[in-house]
Amino acid sequence: MRLRVLGSAAGGGFPQWNCDCPCCRAVRDGSRPARPRTQSSVAVSADGDRWVLINASPDIHRQIESFGPLRPRPGRASPITMVLLTDGELDHTLGLVLLREARGVRVGGTTTTRDFLRNGSRLLPTLQAYCPVEWTDVAPGAAIPLGGGLSAAAFDAPTRKKPRFPGVGEGEGRVVGYRITDERTGAVAAILPGVQELTPDVLGEMRGCQAVLIDGTCWSDDEMITLGLASKTSRDMGHVPVSGPGGSLDPLTSLPIERRVYVHLNNTNPLLLEDSPERKEVESRGLEIAHDGLELEI
Repeated sequence: MRLRVLGSAAGGGFPQWNCDCPCCRAVRDGSRPARPRTQSSVAVSADGDRWVLINASPDIHRQIESFGPLRPRPGRASPITMVLLTDGELDHTLGLVLLREARGVRVGGTTTTRDFLRNGSRLLPTLQAYCPVEWTDVAPGAAIPLGGGLSAAAFDAPTRKKPRFPGVGEGEGRVVGYRITDERTGAVAAILPGVQELTPDVLGEMRGCQAVLIDGTCWSDDEMITLGLASKTSRDMGHVPVSGPGGSLDPLTSLPIERRVYVHLNNTNPLLLEDSPERKEVESRGLEIAHDGLELEI
């Protein structure tokens, strides 16, 4: 199985267009080592020919052009066979409307995400006005075939985040991760770019995996508040912080998994600065910080 991190930043990318935080300043002026990043998406393939996207970011055009295996074939044929959605957030779904020139788009997600896209953000009927859409319902715990010997099974990542559209797209399956299995080799990767709490059930889904790509949005829970950029904590936004009580770093350190990679990094996160003490601490524990173009073969 081959995984390619197409985009490793949270919503807004890095640097974020309207932000002058220390990290954004550093990557703009080159005063500290840091790489620009596009918004969160991962491509998965068993054979290097057919690819499934985990989320479709607003930067999908640039991400496709930056990775040769995703570029079109003769006759406008695309190697992208499906888009699997972890949730209905704009940074994970806006790229769907940029695929409207396709002859058809196959999209998979939970019924809760489908409801959000139909009746909340209205992205699904917008896309359907331009091209045929084949929707595949994804039920947590039930494997679906992806082709090429791959299968995916969603698992619930419970969230108490305030809903964007009250009464629409709420309930179980609002946010999920995926266990991607290569049926030929038995290799398993878990992809979870958004999670509010690493519950025992969520941690259980990671056991037995060879690789985990997981939410690394904020270093600390009060990161945005401390910088004077927002009144919400990391958990308020639906993301477990990396550090601090109940953070993800300690439990992930103890998991016997070969590749543990933080993705979906917010522009304020000091992990983006390659010389930061926070970055050094994470790497000293054997965890990785994703960058655009990072590849894993398992």
